[in-house]
Amino acid sequence: MAEIEDGIKNIILISDIHAGDQFGLCPEKVSLDGGGHYNASIYQNEMLGCWNYIWNDWIPMVTKGEDFALVNNGDSLEGIHHNASHPISQNIADQFRVALDLLSPVVKKAALYYHIRGTGAHSGESGRYEEMLARELKAVPDGDNYSRFELRLKFKGTTGNIHFTHHVGVTSSGNYESTGVYKEMVEAFVDAGRWGDIPPSVVCRSHRHRQFETRIATRHGYGISLVTPGWQLKTPYTFRLPLSRASWPQIGAYLIRRGDEDEIYTRFKVWNLRQSREVTI
Repeated sequence: MAEIEDGIKNIILISDIHAGDQFGLCPEKVSLDGGGHYNASIYQNEMLGCWNYIWNDWIPMVTKGEDFALVNNGDSLEGIHHNASHPISQNIADQFRVALDLLSPVVKKAALYYHIRGTGAHSGESGRYEEMLARELKAVPDGDNYSRFELRLKFKGTTGNIHFTHHVGVTSSGNYESTGVYKEMVEAFVDAGRWGDIPPSVVCRSHRHRQFETRIATRHGYGISLVTPGWQLKTPYTFRLPLSRASWPQIGAYLIRRGDEDEIYTRFKVWNLRQSREVTI
């Protein structure tokens, strides 16, 4: 288990950038390996404006200008998968360049940087693309690796840890959106009880691209289980799903902050970014 050095009481949590995709987070202009360029769409530029707001305005406000650790919870690249035609380039070097352009400046703002591996389809088998990216970004190493499948991080002086991994159960029904999120926390408490361990104070998941959080009372204050918003617009695949057809992409970031004594709090900034315009006839 990693322990955050004394004095750091803020964690910024992001995920699902999907760099290198026509629907993922993207700079205004991307240089490609063959010498050409890709110009971001109007919706990508709108998303980029939200990204810049997070780093330039929101984070300094919610952290009160204090140091923070940054956790990137997976799927930083789009990857090459499922015969998809919407990546900007099938050359992983192009996608890698996009991810570095986006992440390098913000990693420099963080006191510590941790990188979690995402889905094999996007991160490469065994997370090899994420490992290459994490090494370049000089993430806090995990042994000889610079990325990891899970992370247990603890504020110095607190009891429970904060558990990060990318995957969580998904659903196509809004009625059951809370089920997989709460289940992650229940399973963590059951397993901790079975082996006599202290359960996590916060369970952090991603993958859905939709923010959701549940919170219950525990002996140590709050037991929190959350799913992060992402940084990708709706792709052709997601239009097949009932919940996605009826909703818009949720993009944004999370703050996890140590409060007084043993308590941990969360705060988030989420946009419901519209990807198409209403038509009047």
